[in-house]
Amino acid sequence: MKEHLLPSGIKNKQKRSEVYAKLKHEKKIEKKKKAKSREAAEKRALELGEDTPPRPTPRTIENTRERDDTVCMPDDEELFAGNDADEFSSILKRERIPKVMITTSRFNSTRGPAFIDNLLSVIPNSHSYKRGTYDLKKIVEYANEKDFTSVMVVHTNRREPDALLVINLPAGPTAHFKLSNVVLRKDIKNHGNPTSHHPELVLNNFTTRLGLRIGRLIYSLFPQDPNFRGRRVVTFHNQRDFIFFRHHRYIFETKESKSNPKAKEEDADISPLDKVKARLQECGPRFTMKLISLQLGTFDTKGGEYEWVHKPEMDTSRRRFFL
Repeated sequence: MKEHLLPSGIKNKQKRSEVYAKLKHEKKIEKKKKAKSREAAEKRALELGEDTPPRPTPRTIENTRERDDTVCMPDDEELFAGNDADEFSSILKRERIPKVMITTSRFNSTRGPAFIDNLLSVIPNSHSYKRGTYDLKKIVEYANEKDFTSVMVVHTNRREPDALLVINLPAGPTAHFKLSNVVLRKDIKNHGNPTSHHPELVLNNFTTRLGLRIGRLIYSLFPQDPNFRGRRVVTFHNQRDFIFFRHHRYIFETKESKSNPKAKEEDADISPLDKVKARLQECGPRFTMKLISLQLGTFDTKGGEYEWVHKPEMDTSRRRFFL
């Protein structure tokens, strides 16, 4: 009975740690045995010219997520018909050119404008305006008169950007994101300087109806004609409802041949394309977003109707995701 006793059932701390260490060691030995037998089976299959046995897929929080009925399917005709008539369709169909206004909260620090300067270099055709004491509703009215397609408000707290409000114009919706882990371009080691070319946009893992709506809202901030000569890539990667933002440019370099004469002879046989290697250089900024709410229409704290609001009681499981 003592061999199968769980450590949690032992009251003595020293004995409990000994039993736990022993169980952990046994699991480690068993794992090594399985790995060795798998390698032997793969080696034997290669010698016999057979297909190698499939490797087991590791269990992760992502591939064991709770079933969600709102996950978009590729054959959902009703969903795609609705997308063709939503608030973002005119921009995504290139009928309108995105024009973004970026401003701060009423009380901002030096980090807020510095973060906005970084955003101006990321989003083409974006313009920064000082907030002053103007109410946000007045700013939305002014932006509509000047044919802006979106308004972004960077909120700061304790001298750090901590929230981002994205308002689609003229009729919404309004997304409120929590900001965290903000790293400005100047703080990134060996960062690159972006050009004025329109970037490529990459969005990953926006699989539900809410995620698709947020993805289309993000898409509407950028022009839909990327200039590949600029080699700029802007990525919004969703993982466990956290949206990670990264801004890179990719660089092509030629492999330098060594001083060894044999190496030079080998390089002569390689085609010029094989000598070129690609690498990524981060341009910054770097930050993480988490959706707090999605509101119908433009910003309205009193009479606004919400499509989705995150509440603490919704976090019933680590494997439940909404985007």
